[in-house]
Amino acid sequence: MTKEPLTILLAAPRGFCAGVDRAIQIVEMALEKYGAPVYVRHEIVHNKYVVDSLRDKGAVFVEELDEIPEDEGDDKRPVIFSAHGVPKSVPANAASREMFYVDATCPLVSKVHREAERHHKNGQQVVLIGHAGHPEVIGTMGQLPDGAVLLVETVDDVASLEVDNPDELAFCTQTTLSVDDTAAIVEALQERFPNVVAPHKEDICYATTNRQAAVKAIAPESDAVIVIGAPNSSNSNRLVEVAALHGCEKSMLVQRAADIDWSWMDGVKALGITAGASAPEVLVDEVIMAAKERYDVTIKEIAITQENVHFKIPKILEEAEKKTA
Repeated sequence: MTKEPLTILLAAPRGFCAGVDRAIQIVEMALEKYGAPVYVRHEIVHNKYVVDSLRDKGAVFVEELDEIPEDEGDDKRPVIFSAHGVPKSVPANAASREMFYVDATCPLVSKVHREAERHHKNGQQVVLIGHAGHPEVIGTMGQLPDGAVLLVETVDDVASLEVDNPDELAFCTQTTLSVDDTAAIVEALQERFPNVVAPHKEDICYATTNRQAAVKAIAPESDAVIVIGAPNSSNSNRLVEVAALHGCEKSMLVQRAADIDWSWMDGVKALGITAGASAPEVLVDEVIMAAKERYDVTIKEIAITQENVHFKIPKILEEAEKKTA
């Protein structure tokens, strides 16, 4: 039977960012050096395939430190904090138990933490733009005392915001937000509080910005867009929203090829494909192979920029071990 033609518009950049790659490497290095089990607090990154792969190698994922047996935690077996960052109470708890812990927080998230601390030290109340309950938001808010950070999620939240002093305000943002939505919230903040202090450099990370820009490039030319990523991945969900708002309402998030209902593709001649910052390229290849089984596929990669960001991990395990020696 003759296959219908399908043009795949492959967004670039897509997939793993430097912070995700660094966090995964830290877990793999710990497993190689110390053997299994290595404990990881929360999913190291929000991707089931990645988490399952590390679990198969001996990583044990927990939500809280009290899930780690005392004898394991004290046996110089590292517990690794996820790329999303943690409140200060978490390393304090680990230290009180004399646990050997390694912080795999993305350096760009750590930058936001330092910003928030600096603003607080300068006497400014911090407004954090982000999604309630997301691990990164919990971690950032947990850098400061209770009440020192006010969370806003929408423009409407800005209108109802109650602050201590409108002239002593600063704002930070979650690193994985919609660029357009955040710009609207920032505009509302600055209109209501003209003296609010902005970050020295944009908090939304380069990878989030680039992946959203790449989706904006393919969406108008696509009949449908598939974003490969986890349902709890903030940056992946934002890519679906961006595609829908910029020319392709038929947009869907899938974890991998097996999740695709191919009847959804009826009438689609041009399919846009991208992947969130915590989705490995192997899952992109898997979706493309599944499409090739059903269609006569032509692939066009649409690249808007080249990424060359890499975060070094110089002796992070050794340095962490010395702290608890």
